[in-house]
Order: sequence, then structure tokens, then C-alpha cells
Amino acid sequence: MAGRAPRTTTASIPTNDLARCAPGWILDGEVRQLSKRTLEARRFLVDNLLWFLHQQEAATCGAPEVRAFLAYLNRGHEEPGGRWGNPRARRPVRPRTAQTYFTNLRTLFNFLVVEGYLEASPLETLRPPVARADQIQPFTQDEVAALLDAARLGRHRRRDEALALFLLDTGAHASEVCSLRIRDLDFQGRGCTVTGKGNKQRRLYFGARTMKALWAYLTEEARDPEEPLFTADSCRYAGDGLTRFGLRQTIVRLGRRAGITRARCSPHTFRHTFAVEFLRAGGNVFTLRELLGPYHPADGEPLRGAGESGGAAPEVQSGGSAEEAVAQSSHPL
Repeated sequence: MAGRAPRTTTASIPTNDLARCAPGWILDGEVRQLSKRTLEARRFLVDNLLWFLHQQEAATCGAPEVRAFLAYLNRGHEEPGGRWGNPRARRPVRPRTAQTYFTNLRTLFNFLVVEGYLEASPLETLRPPVARADQIQPFTQDEVAALLDAARLGRHRRRDEALALFLLDTGAHASEVCSLRIRDLDFQGRGCTVTGKGNKQRRLYFGARTMKALWAYLTEEARDPEEPLFTADSCRYAGDGLTRFGLRQTIVRLGRRAGITRARCSPHTFRHTFAVEFLRAGGNVFTLRELLGPYHPADGEPLRGAGESGGAAPEVQSGGSAEEAVAQSSHPL
């Protein structure tokens, strides 16, 4: 029986050609009206891939180079200069991040194949990384109190307190928080309309304590309804809308000031805490899934902490917001 004929297709591209052609992939996304977040992820991938290839002095990019790039993604934080040569990038990437890189690489090289720059994708022979769920621990009652105390001690205490309470009350995605405009708030109905993945809108609700904090924050100075709700505080970007990176850094600072080391201080930990407390307050799983919106398995199952052991997750009281969320969940979403 004759053996299978060896592949003769070319699955690598000169690095210089990749640098020239990759912007077309980003432009294609703009023409197709992909989300701002997706376009940012594409630019980030291209910049980091080209940086890595130049660091390795790789003349071409094929399966070996892509495999080395993905390996570096997982261990780059151990380098003296940090991942991507950034001294601040010294933490391991999350499982979801590694999977997202692989997916975007596959999309990039498929685009290059369709456009005729490659005969075959180098990712055809590579297996995707395993999407292990993060084991996210919700904040305890003491940690929530410490975070709120820390928020009131900073230079932007009204913004930080309103932000922390809003995250605890709504369980919103980081991208939804960053895209909020002042006009999206409905103080009379104690809620807001957020825009998520795929430009889909949904309704979220918050409690009286959060409403009071938001009102105090917004009355600090005159604001236009079209302005972002939460703004940056750095000198360079002061007044601009808070980015996902800026949101994450703000929460990290609050956690450091609060002395929290047990739980990871991130927007998703607030989201997980909201989910646990919603169930503890008597909410049902199906309504919670509607309130949480789009969910990715690699984020860590938000329902796991409260639903399995009926008491393993630490109890949190952020001011009765979970009970109010249960009451409001009868509203149309």
C-alpha cells in the first residue's frame, strides 16, 4: 500500500512580509465592523508577534516560530525585562488569554491564506492550549469592607467608591463598565443600560447605596451626558474614559491599599462575588445567567462557588445589594 505523499505546501511567511501584510488583517476587521475590543486584540497580537520574531532574529514565521511564540507567552513573565520587554508584565497569563492568542493567530494566518500570501496556515499542525477554568475566590465580607475603606482614602475617592459599589451591585463585565456613558444611567429606576459583546444591550440594577455614591461622584463637577461614566485619573489620559487596563490597575491599587492577598483583585472577582451573593440572597441560576450576560468557560464558572457546597464560599454583605438584585430581577431584561 502506497504511503501518503508528503505535503509540499508552504506554511511559513518571511517576517518582513508578515509585517507588511498583517495590517491588512486589522483593516479587514475594521471594514467588517468588528468591535473595538476585537480590533485592539488584533493590534496587540500583531505588535507582540513581530516583537518576538525580531527578538529571535527569525527570518520567517512558520509552525516552529508560532510554537515558540506561544511557549514564550506562558513564560515571558519570568524574563528579566518582563514579557514583551515590559517590566510591569511579570504575572503569568490566564488560561483564557493563551487560548485567545491561539484563536487570533489562527484567524490571522487563515486571512493570509485566503489573501494568497500563504499556501497553508502554520497552525494546521498545532493543537490549541487547554482552556482550564480559573479558580476564582469571591471577596469575603471583611475584604469588601477593606476595599471600600481603601476607595475612600485615595485621591479620587468618590470615583473609586462609586466604581467598587457599582461592580459589587451589578456583576458587570469590565468592557461594559468602560463603555458606560452618563446618559446610560437611570437614577429613577436605579439601573443602567450596558452594551456588551456584539453590541448587545442589557439592563442592570444597583442599590440605594450605589446610587448615592454615583450621585456624589457625578456632582463633583459639571459633566456632559455623553461623557464616559468612569474616567481615567492619570495625567496623560485624565478625563478620558477608563480603559479595561485602567480599570484593572485601579482595582489592583485598591486591593494593595486594602492589604488583600488571599483573593485576586480584578474586575472578574467583583463579578464572581456578585454571582455568589445573588444566589445566597435567594436568586435562581437562570435569572443569574441573564444578569451576568455573556459568559466564557475559561473565566471560571461564576455559579460554582455558591451552588455546589451551599456554604463553602465566604459570605459577603455589601449593603443589601444582592437582595435588591433578586427583587429587581423580575423586571424585563
